[in-house]
Amino acid sequence: MSIAKKLVGQTAAYGLSSIVGRALNYLLVPVYTRVFLPEEYGIVSYLYAFVAFFNILYTYGMETAFFRFANRPESDAKAVYNRVLSAILVSSAILTAVLLLASGAIARYIGYPDQKEYIVWLALVLAIDAIVAIPFAWLRHQNKAIKFASIKLSNILITVAANLLFLVFFRHIYEGKYLQELRPLVSYVYDPDFGVGYIFLINLVANALLLPMLWKELRIFRFKLDVEQLKPMLQYAYPLLFMGLAGMVNEVLDRLLLEQRLPENFYPGMSNMAAVGIYSACYKLAIFMTLTIQAFRYAAEPFFFSQSKDKDSPKTFATVMKWFVIFCAFIFLFISANLEDFAYFIGPEYWDGLMIVPVLLLANLFLGVYYNLSVWFKLTDKTHFGTYISFGGAAITVLFNLLLIPILGYMGSAIATLVCYFSMALVSYILGQRHYPIPYPAKSILAYVLLAIGLVWLALGIDIEGFWLRHAYHLALCGAFLAIVWLRERPGFLKL
Repeated sequence: MSIAKKLVGQTAAYGLSSIVGRALNYLLVPVYTRVFLPEEYGIVSYLYAFVAFFNILYTYGMETAFFRFANRPESDAKAVYNRVLSAILVSSAILTAVLLLASGAIARYIGYPDQKEYIVWLALVLAIDAIVAIPFAWLRHQNKAIKFASIKLSNILITVAANLLFLVFFRHIYEGKYLQELRPLVSYVYDPDFGVGYIFLINLVANALLLPMLWKELRIFRFKLDVEQLKPMLQYAYPLLFMGLAGMVNEVLDRLLLEQRLPENFYPGMSNMAAVGIYSACYKLAIFMTLTIQAFRYAAEPFFFSQSKDKDSPKTFATVMKWFVIFCAFIFLFISANLEDFAYFIGPEYWDGLMIVPVLLLANLFLGVYYNLSVWFKLTDKTHFGTYISFGGAAITVLFNLLLIPILGYMGSAIATLVCYFSMALVSYILGQRHYPIPYPAKSILAYVLLAIGLVWLALGIDIEGFWLRHAYHLALCGAFLAIVWLRERPGFLKL
């Protein structure tokens, strides 16, 4: 149980930066959805969808390769760190130079010829993100979770503060809502026509500040580009690159296809880009599930590698999976049952898409299950299986989006996401039991997921008049889930 305590402790520490930090960042969603129209917010979501693909290309699996090779008994972790960061520096410089040279052409290709500067700023953001990923991985390898969390949290606080400063405080002064005497001064730094450009520029400045924050980790770095020593790492990492690209297809391609495949006037009076904005804003309501998964992944990846040699590790991994699913199932139930309250985090102009939120929450639950299951091909160095599974998921994403968007609009994209992640989890489970058997309590896990789905159906399917009575009913359903978990799992929980 000390092993479980270690994982919980590390998840909590990394979760400080992930959950608390992203929760602060999430506070920007109400700002964005009230300052910008759905079509403007759609532009932000559309461009960041491309950024997500390039983020994978910039790191090309080397972060995970660092953990794998640095944890080998005969390895010199610092030498591995030097080799990986050297490779990332060279590749990032080349990729960013290409993007800068092609920024005008890219802006024209995606339909925003007058926003070339957006491409330039995002290219620099990508380079910085890739470079700092390795010092952050070094902190995780050294179990410096507090420093990791502090820097991540500081970066998000700077981003949030700058957004609030320009998009709320300066904007209101400029519009004469208060402190009118400061308007002449504010007009020197705030331009209302700059619009969503503030989002991209603030992101660049905040990320650039990560470099001095990680100065100690960067100072120990020594450039060493040894191609022969990098070869085994690249061989390990390249399947992860393709797996990551396929994963990004599953995660963000729906925004791109929604803009392109949605029939004209499918939603009366709404442009396709506005539909992308609504879909993206409602997707943010699944943030509590994705934050849980992200915090868990930060701790779980080095944890799984470090525990892989322990004879009881399969039982440990099975226990971790069960409690992870229970926790995520409750998040799915609680948010779905109380969706009318969570809806106030986004502007009323975006509420038309709320029906997709339960579907996306359930989809992300299965994504979390898949991340748990992926331990088998990472520990056995059979990462090519992860590539196959991810490409299969990407094919499902493309196919179902193409089929369902013209019929169901953004609900079609949400269903495609659910089918994709469920299929990936199922295939990974079947293959994992053949190559690296782990005694997952599959029936118990499935029962909890079905229980949560049934309770969500009862919450959304029964319309109760009266605000307080309706909320009491929804909270009672959530309490029923917890009571069942307690009755079934009490002995194991108390022992844990």
